[in-house]
Amino acid sequence: MTDPNLSKIFMQTLIEDLKSSKIYTDLQNAAQIEITKPGVRLSELKKGVQAGLIQSGWDKRLKNAVFKYLQTKPKLQYPVTPPEHAKEPLLYLRKAQHAWEKRILKSLNSMCTELNIPLARKRPEKEQKEMNSKWTELGVEGPDLTQIRPVYAPKDFLEVIVGIQNPNYHGDNNGFFPLWGIVQVPVKVKSINLLRLQYSEMAINQCQSGIDDSTDIPSELFDLDRSKLGKKVVNANHGPVAQEFSKKGCPSGLRATLWAQMLCVEVDDVDKLYYEQLKTSVLHHDL
Repeated sequence: MTDPNLSKIFMQTLIEDLKSSKIYTDLQNAAQIEITKPGVRLSELKKGVQAGLIQSGWDKRLKNAVFKYLQTKPKLQYPVTPPEHAKEPLLYLRKAQHAWEKRILKSLNSMCTELNIPLARKRPEKEQKEMNSKWTELGVEGPDLTQIRPVYAPKDFLEVIVGIQNPNYHGDNNGFFPLWGIVQVPVKVKSINLLRLQYSEMAINQCQSGIDDSTDIPSELFDLDRSKLGKKVVNANHGPVAQEFSKKGCPSGLRATLWAQMLCVEVDDVDKLYYEQLKTSVLHHDL
């Protein structure tokens, strides 16, 4: 952002967002704990608290929170995108999306009518108890889904994509909008050299986890060093570092942890309880 006013607005929004999040309350509690420690001098209270927070890993947690904000929030708050354009900015693509969604909904309703089941409803308590008893007898954990068929085939979706055409495109692209394959939507793409530069980590001369650590290649050539480096990245617990490391693939044993760091996801007991509640709610509804 080159406009200093926009930068100031963005920083204020970032600070307000952090203040309304759980991490701000946790940070305040951690700071209060640092204040009560006997080694903190009153004359150097600020430096002592900051040093304690850094030592306990709070600097990384705060950096990850800022990193998550930068990944999920637009840097410029205006001009505001109209709601009808938020989904897809091109009119002819929005029309294709709308037609496809109507087709899916029609297919869903048709299947529900044939099977005599509601699209969505909450089961009465008596019916739920009967269903639970039936599932227990059958040794299953949920409803019988054998009668549910796919609402569309992959071929149907491909036909829709192939049929999309830009009404303003007349074929005179001069190499600016190359039409690749059977999809005839003109898209501005980078040249092959720029693509090679952008995806240099995926070049054939670069080793990749999941490919070059196969049984055909001795593991000591790549896998061991990659796993050691991956463990150091995990211990660093910093989203941008995990993102850079994962450009060459994630070792299978570290994949879940690395993705959690990249997405700034921390799963606690409250999240697990909420997930169990969602599963219970699903079983109490016909969907």
